[in-house]
Amino acid sequence: MSAERTSIAMSAEPKAIATRSRSKPGGTATEADGALPFRRARKPPWLKVPAPGGPNYRRLKATIGAERLHTVCEEANCPNVGECWERGTATFMILGDVCTRRCGFCNVKTGVPTWNDPLEPLRVANQVKRMGLRHAVVTSVDRDDLPDYGAGAFVGVIRSIRMQAPGCKVEVLTPDFRGQEMPLARVIAERPDVFNHNVETVPRLYPKARRGSKFLRSARVLRLAKEMGGDGVVTKSGLMVGLGETFEEMVEAFEILREHRVQVLTVGQYLRPTENHLPVVRYWHPDEFEALERAAYEIGFESVASGPLVRSSYHADQNLPAAALSSA
Repeated sequence: MSAERTSIAMSAEPKAIATRSRSKPGGTATEADGALPFRRARKPPWLKVPAPGGPNYRRLKATIGAERLHTVCEEANCPNVGECWERGTATFMILGDVCTRRCGFCNVKTGVPTWNDPLEPLRVANQVKRMGLRHAVVTSVDRDDLPDYGAGAFVGVIRSIRMQAPGCKVEVLTPDFRGQEMPLARVIAERPDVFNHNVETVPRLYPKARRGSKFLRSARVLRLAKEMGGDGVVTKSGLMVGLGETFEEMVEAFEILREHRVQVLTVGQYLRPTENHLPVVRYWHPDEFEALERAAYEIGFESVASGPLVRSSYHADQNLPAAALSSA
């Protein structure tokens, strides 16, 4: 390991991770040894952003609400919502706002979903056309209650956007479909420009942060998406830091993703939504994000966005391989 990696890696050895109870998806600061307290911890200056409230933000909030659409920008308390909505971009979240899984870091509600709107794909496409988007991002909650895990809704949205806004590129950020190939194949058959599925964290932390999911299953979904889509589909994934991972673990996760033919990578800082979610173990410095970006490019990723405020869909139209950008 290089001296640079040694200097920025966490000095303590990784500790054993306890699984979470279903009644408390995250945990309190007193449960995590060395974690930052929720109420009194000061965020470092590089994580401070202006509160949203500009004219374009207010307009989009009103129109999205009137259309009964959901955005991950709001549901996940994204820190970039003000900037992105002022730029006229948003990440649409289909299939409702209730998720069937219980990830310890996620602010989306967990429960039994009831959302069933066959016209949702058309309403999303109409909003994409109204906003004049050149690159639309569509994600969803996990819908393990559905026979196709929600794949049909992604198909409908892609088709509707192609009809309503044919010049707009479509990026889908999907669940893992429980690792089933047929739902994935249906989505890839519609040829989204970008297929995104976030692994979120390093394998060691899955029992704590992503119970019900498996790192290698997610990696396999990404590999299958590339095999099914070929050169016509760009594959993308993202991770967070701040849950207790080390630099070396992050690089090992990057290597696994490249082995599974992932082309685009995003890395950002985890921010605790509420005191009932997983605590932040530490805030990574911008220099460390730069080191992660360098390591990812050395491994072979075609495009990397790594920074404290980077999120999977942040500047999604710009964080693409050079070939994809040239064809935009």
